Amino acid sequence: MPVSFRLGAFYFLFFVTAGLVVAYLPPYLAARGLSAREIAWVLAAPQLARMLAPGAWGALADRTGAQRGIVVIASAVNAACFALLPAMPGFIAMATLMAATSLVATAALPLVEAITLSALAGQPGRYGPIRLWGSIGFMAAVMAGGVWLEARSMLLVPYAMLGFSLGTVAIAALLPRAPRQRPARPAAAPLDRTALALLASGFCMAAAHGTLYAFLTLHLQRLGYSASLIGFLWMIGVAAEVVVFIFLPALFRRYRLGTLLVASAALGVVRFLAIAWLADSLPVLLAAQLLHAATFGSFHAAAVAAVQRAFAPHAQARGQALFSSVAYGAGGAFGAVAAGWVWEATGPGFAFSLSAGAAALGVFLAYPLKRAGL
Repeated sequence: MPVSFRLGAFYFLFFVTAGLVVAYLPPYLAARGLSAREIAWVLAAPQLARMLAPGAWGALADRTGAQRGIVVIASAVNAACFALLPAMPGFIAMATLMAATSLVATAALPLVEAITLSALAGQPGRYGPIRLWGSIGFMAAVMAGGVWLEARSMLLVPYAMLGFSLGTVAIAALLPRAPRQRPARPAAAPLDRTALALLASGFCMAAAHGTLYAFLTLHLQRLGYSASLIGFLWMIGVAAEVVVFIFLPALFRRYRLGTLLVASAALGVVRFLAIAWLADSLPVLLAAQLLHAATFGSFHAAAVAAVQRAFAPHAQARGQALFSSVAYGAGGAFGAVAAGWVWEATGPGFAFSLSAGAAALGVFLAYPLKRAGL
C-alpha cells in the first residue's frame, strides 16, 4: 500500500470525525441543554489540552522515534471519548471528559504532520495533494451529516463520530515510521524572532476561527438556514480549501511563505466581517465561505512548511507540536471562550467581529515574516 495512500486515508478519516465535531457537536450540546457559554467551554477543553500535551508527546516522539505508536494510542483515546460522551450527565462531566481525553488525543495530528513532511523528503509542495484528503473527508462529513440529520435525532451525532474515529485507529497502525533523528546535543532549538512571529500569527488566526468552529452552525440556525443548507455551506468552504491544496505546489513555487501568510490573514478580516453582519444574504455567505481557501487552507499549509524550516531535523515533531499547542491549542481555546462570552453579551455580530479583529492582528504579526524573506 503506497505511503501517500496511507497518509491520505488517515487524514480523510480523521477529518471526517473533525467535520462532525465542528459542524454538529455544538447543536448536539445545545440539544443536551447546554448554554452558549457552556458549549464554548466544552469545545475549548480540547484546545486547552493542546496548549501543553502535544509538546510533551512531540518531545517523547523525537526521543524514542515512536511517532506511529503514539498516534495509534491518541486515536484510540479519541474514540473512547465519543463512546462515553452520551453517558455524560451534564456540562461538568462533558467538559471533564473532553479535557481528559484530549490530553492524549491531541497528540495525533501534529505527529502525523511531522510523519508526512518527513516522508516527503524535503518537498513540502507535495503536502497539499495528500492533505487535501482530510479536506475531502471534512467536506463529506458536513454535507452528508446535514442531510442525514434532517430525518434523525441530533442525539445520534456521537455515535457517528465514534464509528469514524475507530477507523483512524486502524489506519494509524499502517502509517510509515518516521526516521529517528538524534540531536548533536540535548538542548532544544532556540526560538528566534521569525519563529516567535510565526507562532504569534498562528495564535491569532486560530483564535479568529474559534468563533467560526464553535458558533457558525448556531448562527446560521438562528438566521433560519436548514441543516442540509448549513452542511452545504460548510462543504463549500472546505471545497475551496481542497482547490488550494491541489495547487499548493504551484503556489509555493510562485509566492514566498510570508506573502501567503499575510494575504491569508488579510482575507480573514474580510471573511469574518461578512459573516458577522451580512450572513442573512446567501450570496455574501457563499463568498465568505469560499474565503476558507485562504483563511485556513493557504495559511495552514504555509505555516506548516514554515515550521519545518524553523526547527532542526531532530526537533521536527516538537516544532509541529509547539505550533499546534500555541496556535490551535491556546489560540483556538481563547477564540472559542471569548466568542462564547461576547455571543451571550452582545450577540453573533460582535462575536464574529472579534474574529475579524484577531485576523487583523494576525496580518500585523505575519508581516515581519514577509520582510524577513521567509
